[in-house]
Amino acid sequence: MDPKGHAAIVTGAASGLGAETAAALAKAGSKVACLDINIEGARQTASRIGGIAIKCDVTSESGAVAALKEARDKNGPARILVNCAGVGPAKRMVGRDGPMPLAEFEKVISINLVGTFNMMRLAAADMQTLEPLADHERGVIVSTASVAAFEGQIGQTAYSASKGGVAALTLPAARELSQFGIRVAAIAPGIFATPMLTALPQAAQDSLGASVPFPKRLGEPREYADLVLFIVRSNYLNGEVIRIDGALRMAPR
Repeated sequence: MDPKGHAAIVTGAASGLGAETAAALAKAGSKVACLDINIEGARQTASRIGGIAIKCDVTSESGAVAALKEARDKNGPARILVNCAGVGPAKRMVGRDGPMPLAEFEKVISINLVGTFNMMRLAAADMQTLEPLADHERGVIVSTASVAAFEGQIGQTAYSASKGGVAALTLPAARELSQFGIRVAAIAPGIFATPMLTALPQAAQDSLGASVPFPKRLGEPREYADLVLFIVRSNYLNGEVIRIDGALRMAPR
């Protein structure tokens, strides 16, 4: 699908991967709705790229329904959804203070996995009503997994479980939505220069970058965004989880 002229929704668009993806889609000619619970950040992104900003808690059914309605009313029905909203706290399952509070595990699962599914189901319901394009395609959904889905480190039980769920969700969703001409894919980034990592001391960032086989650096959000555009444009790419990690395989710690 050529993204030009089509409405797109990007969650987690206030910063990092989401902000860069929103910018790339806008540059490619999409009408972009920047969704984030951080509405001020979303407004900054939207202002920079010529999009619209909408406050959205992806874990809320009513909130997501309202956000998609607002995006649809302003930009028209979206043919592109990119799920970038997520959190990545590190905490051991059993630490010095005892077992991880169950509520903390549930929060990560709720945002990263349930939130992704919530947006997928609602966007797909809209997409299936659209007229098919010349290639019989109605829409594309791209979600964000992580290399932690496959090589989770110590302290990443919640994060890995959530991203493993996103990875596992991709193929059955693609199979189910194929009848409507909707493709589903996911990206599994390695160590990227998102706000969470760039807040670390430079020495720590350099050390993390040096652990990547090649190129020996942190991934850049624009590289994630480039892959999103490649997926959107590649009609035969469906049901796949694509790693983008410089050949990194995470060590236990």
